[in-house]
Amino acid sequence: MVKAEISPGTTPAPTPGARILVVGGGYVGMYTALRLQRKLKNGEAEIVVVSPDPYMTYQPFLPEAAAGNISPRHVVVPLRRVLEKCTIIIGEATAIDHAQRTATLKTLASEEEGTGTVEITYDELVLAPGSVSRTLPVPGLAEHGIGFKTVEEAIGLRNHVIEQMDIASSTRDPAIRDAALTFVFVGGGYAGVEALAELEDMARYASRYYHNIKADDLKWILVEATGRILPEVGAEMGVYAVRELRARNIDVRLDTRLVSCEDRIAVLSDGARFPTRTVVWTAGVKPHPILAASDLPLDARGRLRCTAKLSVDGVEHAWSAGDAAAVPDLTADEPGKECAPNAQHALRQAGVLAANILASLRGEPLQDYRHAYAGSVASLGLHKGVAHVYGRKLKGFPAWLMHRVYHLSRVPTFNRKARVLAEWTLSGLFKREIVSLGSLEHPRAEFELAAGGERPKDT
Repeated sequence: MVKAEISPGTTPAPTPGARILVVGGGYVGMYTALRLQRKLKNGEAEIVVVSPDPYMTYQPFLPEAAAGNISPRHVVVPLRRVLEKCTIIIGEATAIDHAQRTATLKTLASEEEGTGTVEITYDELVLAPGSVSRTLPVPGLAEHGIGFKTVEEAIGLRNHVIEQMDIASSTRDPAIRDAALTFVFVGGGYAGVEALAELEDMARYASRYYHNIKADDLKWILVEATGRILPEVGAEMGVYAVRELRARNIDVRLDTRLVSCEDRIAVLSDGARFPTRTVVWTAGVKPHPILAASDLPLDARGRLRCTAKLSVDGVEHAWSAGDAAAVPDLTADEPGKECAPNAQHALRQAGVLAANILASLRGEPLQDYRHAYAGSVASLGLHKGVAHVYGRKLKGFPAWLMHRVYHLSRVPTFNRKARVLAEWTLSGLFKREIVSLGSLEHPRAEFELAAGGERPKDT
């Protein structure tokens, strides 16, 4: 490990004053840094953002990106463009010693240089790494499962679905055809339901261009371990969503778990067995591992214990919000309730977090985070959705329209909003694109084959 100062050649020169280290470039990390760079006076502090990717992913648009309604580049926001006054380090924090005010980082440069990790000092810490997929020890899941948390996974899944239709169209083996046209999604939350609904829409549209595949030939299965899906929109809207999905011949199995997916066979806890080449895992998230690799206090679920002021409980100069933080909900009727780990709270918490860091630097009083949950919206595919907002329940086209309007208003930067709106408009005027670009995942495959190698096998 080496101690490293930030290179002035490729990033903004450090300014005198406190160094604010923001770990994570997601909702909380990006919006906190954005507000800080707007409000900090010249020379008051330096902002350093550490992120594994040079962009922030607007995750509510991943299902539409997978379905081809939005271009992948419009689902992400480039950090260097938005945070032009911040120093951006592409890498991951592997350990945090807050007592010493140091963070250990693994960056692209440290790996190339052979130093392994570098150490950076800070004065104020914003720990907002988000969450990672929560997997279970299901046999075969690691080998055959597909996640749905990143833009790469979303586009990879789109390519995969279309490739399975190509396989089914060209094979003479009915067993291979049946497995290729069977798609199993595990998890009935936002990610699982919206991804399944959008991809089913896309695949049903694509089937008209295959001479030997009909929409009814495709088999879609949603597996949920509890007795309801989309709990955020309420019980009544959850029941409606199940009814709508089943009306599209989607097999929704509640109170059911995935037991195994070895040998490309999905085995469910109710005894059902489905030969399949597609198992999409969206069954929840867990805290990022960096939280456990710090000396900061955690709750029983592995999240940072935070106050309503978004400071880490009992620790000075450490802050957090979003998925990584257990923040008390001051608007809740029941005592001890915490804010839900969703984008709605994360976006609003980032504003209060930035304001409190500024107040702390300037010796001013801090404010509590207080926001009554407005409700939720979810898409069930093109022109279909459910919503429960401010006590009002919507379904069908009005809910779908509200889903689009709400998320369009939340996409960062006017440039991004305009591009997304333009793509939606064009997609309504022209036919869907149904081409698979799976070869993009192996850009050197043709060259390696020409040089005597082997073509990568489909997984």
